[in-house]
Amino acid sequence: MTDFADRTGTGGPPVADAPPVADALLDLEGVTVRFGARPALDAVDLRVAAHEIVCVLGPSGSGKSTLLRVVAGLQTADAGRVLLDGADQVGVPVHRRGVGLMFQDHQLFPQRDVAGNVAFGLRMRGAGRTEQTLRVEELLELVGLPGAGRRAVATLSGGEQQRVALARALAPRPKLLMLDEPLGQLDRSLRERLVVELRQLFAQLGTTVLAVTHDQGEAFALADRVVVMCDGRIAQAGSPLDVWQRPASEFVARFLGFDNVVAATVSGEAADTVWGKVPVPAGSPQGAGRLLVRPAGVRLVPVADGLPCTVFARTFRGHHVAVQLRPADGGPRLEAECPLRDAPAEGADVGVAFAADEVVLLRE
Repeated sequence: MTDFADRTGTGGPPVADAPPVADALLDLEGVTVRFGARPALDAVDLRVAAHEIVCVLGPSGSGKSTLLRVVAGLQTADAGRVLLDGADQVGVPVHRRGVGLMFQDHQLFPQRDVAGNVAFGLRMRGAGRTEQTLRVEELLELVGLPGAGRRAVATLSGGEQQRVALARALAPRPKLLMLDEPLGQLDRSLRERLVVELRQLFAQLGTTVLAVTHDQGEAFALADRVVVMCDGRIAQAGSPLDVWQRPASEFVARFLGFDNVVAATVSGEAADTVWGKVPVPAGSPQGAGRLLVRPAGVRLVPVADGLPCTVFARTFRGHHVAVQLRPADGGPRLEAECPLRDAPAEGADVGVAFAADEVVLLRE
């Protein structure tokens, strides 16, 4: 029987499924990097449009940081090309690429004050003292630190250091700003506040951004487009909404935290699974493959009206409770998303029904 991955043209290795990007500022063509026999990047194609914010996600070792280093000129590609504004960057040193790079640890100069740090790139490019002063004042105002130029780096909080590092990266007006885990060392509440400010600032300046992060919430809040990497290849690329609602493969689904994934055979508007018949969206491709039910689509009903399960754990998630369910027949466990007041107690016996609009058919 033909599986639905093949019928939708999605069988085989991971691929990007976003449409081509017009007027690319950054264009990676078949970029490959090998460390020994292992490819850290495997024939990666990626285009970033002018003024676009692209966030690259993936587990440790997926190739996302190597991708950033290749674009910056800190790592040489074994094959492929990196184009900036249409110009091949082979042999172009880091300081002549016209890119800004901001690291997770900020790497501020402790012997310089805030103004000295922000002005560093301007001095390296030969800017005069007056230009430096005006640009530093402008950027400190933009990042929310007006009048902080004379402060010592040692007096800055983590959030303030992040703002200074950002101002320094933006000072020379780079064609492309690259961020490596930019908010990784900050506490959650500060990260959530700053990611909103960053998106507003980049929109105001028209900055083109390529960011790398392991934090899904950060990427989905910041990006115009999300790129998920696996084993040096692009597993999926698309808008945050598209990737979240329609993960393309089991890898992407599980990386996003969706674990209700099982083998399925689709016939008509239902799929045969170890959980019984699961309804699927109208027009779904037919045949064998893998199926995801988002937790919001696992509906709790009376035991007699659904798949018999027992609640074995509950986790408070702020706006809802994640309820872990063990099917009575020993099948794979399920996670349901329940309103705070409706979540059953641990040990309760419940039935499970499935909502077709929360079912996604996956590539293998």
